Amino acid sequence: MKKITAALVSLLLSTSFVFAQGDIEMATGLRSSGKIYVVVLVLLTIFALLGVFLFSLERRIKKLEK
Repeated sequence: MKKITAALVSLLLSTSFVFAQGDIEMATGLRSSGKIYVVVLVLLTIFALLGVFLFSLERRIKKLEK
């Protein structure tokens, strides 16, 4: 349990240093060229399709349980 807690604390501390660095050059470049909207749209599409897949899978499992 102590190892898990130590790993979690070190992970949280390391992410706080990452967020303190400021602007990310890649995101700034994508935003200026308008490609960030394509990235967001693709990610939203992937998450939506994943949600639909999981919902249909849940319905199939319920049907098999009956």
